[in-house]
Amino acid sequence: MKLFASLRDDLPASIVVFFVAVPLCLGIALASGAPALSGLIAGIVGGIVVGAISGSPLGVSGPAAGLAVIVLNAIEDLGSFETFLVAVVIGGAVQLILGLARAGVLGYFFPSSVIRGMLSGIGIIIILKQIPHALGHDSDPEGDMRFAQGDGDNTLTALGHMMDDFSISAIIVSVTALLILILWETVLSKKGRFFQIVQGPIVAVAFGVLFEVLTTKFKPSMALAREHLVQVPISENFNAFVSGLATPNWSAINQPAVWITGVTIAIVASLETLLCVEATDKLDTQKRVTPTNRELVAQGTGNMISGFIGGLPITQVIVRSSANIQSGGQSKMSAILHGFFILLFLLVLPQVLNMVPLAALASVLLVVGYKLAKPALFKQIWNQGWGQFLPFIVTILGIVFTDLLTGIGMGMAVALFVLLRAHYQNSHFLHIETGDDGTGKRKVRMELAEEVTFLHKGALLKELKSIPDNSQVTIDASNSFHIDHDVLEIIRDFEVTAERRGLTIETLGRLDRPIKAERLGLKGGELPSD
Repeated sequence: MKLFASLRDDLPASIVVFFVAVPLCLGIALASGAPALSGLIAGIVGGIVVGAISGSPLGVSGPAAGLAVIVLNAIEDLGSFETFLVAVVIGGAVQLILGLARAGVLGYFFPSSVIRGMLSGIGIIIILKQIPHALGHDSDPEGDMRFAQGDGDNTLTALGHMMDDFSISAIIVSVTALLILILWETVLSKKGRFFQIVQGPIVAVAFGVLFEVLTTKFKPSMALAREHLVQVPISENFNAFVSGLATPNWSAINQPAVWITGVTIAIVASLETLLCVEATDKLDTQKRVTPTNRELVAQGTGNMISGFIGGLPITQVIVRSSANIQSGGQSKMSAILHGFFILLFLLVLPQVLNMVPLAALASVLLVVGYKLAKPALFKQIWNQGWGQFLPFIVTILGIVFTDLLTGIGMGMAVALFVLLRAHYQNSHFLHIETGDDGTGKRKVRMELAEEVTFLHKGALLKELKSIPDNSQVTIDASNSFHIDHDVLEIIRDFEVTAERRGLTIETLGRLDRPIKAERLGLKGGELPSD
């Protein structure tokens, strides 16, 4: 019954996600070189099956743009889509094993700056990709999130070429739909319960359908051409739909290339899912935490079923998850319902879907993109310092100018560099007194950190070399819980050179016993019995 507790919010959100998901499913299938129906099958399974098993309250699963290149190359290398489906099933089984092996913990190792950069990067790429669709330039399919596009353009050159074949009708639809969305959110949603229950994106899409119906009937010259509308394959009946499903070519299961592809799908799909889970949880106003191991089990089950019935690989996807959150979804019921809506309309009302203008959906996604990449977020991260801002901005640039996973990899590399640099700098505290104690020696005190590892070697070597000759040096490890052997060697070497530099050295804490014992030729841990 908990699934139905927030149905009033989940139902309208699921309708918005449904309208956003359908062209994305179709576009990703097209970009992957797979049958159009395979994208919709993945959307249905991702909604109903994964949504039911998953513990994610707001995440939505379906075919992912991040896997499009892998799928395209795999279909070509394996020779057929049916052989590729065997790899999808294998990939799902591997994900299931990963979930049971509790590998979901890997999702917690992505820094917040990279996750926020991922969200903002996706927001920017959504805006850049949807502007051409808003003007009626639909040569690149929905769901293609890469910088290099399948139509020969890239994200930026497409903005220049979109004026070559723009559509006045598409502009009318997109601008009007955008005004509806802005008016609904800023004014009407505060006017009454009706405007809160009925979401602005639903009204915007309904306007687009009404425009197409009226212009087709009364002003055909203004009606949008077929390529500017959603294009769902139409089956005459249920039997025709079932007969159109592809099935795995199980005779290829002993081919090494199929297994390599399956493992590749499992790894990439799991990584993309865990990234999306982290991002979706950050967007959740209730700050709920998704059980990542259960999520991998859900994704693995979904991929096995999707592969069995002719669908593309599935991951949790940030665009649909963001649309769900920003449309007021409160529980996983919205994800489940959106899967049922795809199935219902595919079987019963595909003609209605085929009247939805891509320009109307572009307006919905433009708002989603803006909310993900608000200027206020950039200012907030900037105020947190370079340690946060640098991985954040590199992740954004990587996503915009390459693809999602490459951008995340670039951001992680920078975040690791920032971490190592901070680690390098925080190994110790050095205090040098300008006076002396009457012995003619300057006092130098070095306090080591709680954790001193091999990563601190460079900083310690530099600092020890900088100590003035003829100084009285105290190296205090009283607060240290762990000191690497590499660091102990550096301190031992420093002691060896102390006499010729006129240094007097005192070691305290964890350094005192092992270093003095080793200097006296004793075994580790032994102390002299004086």
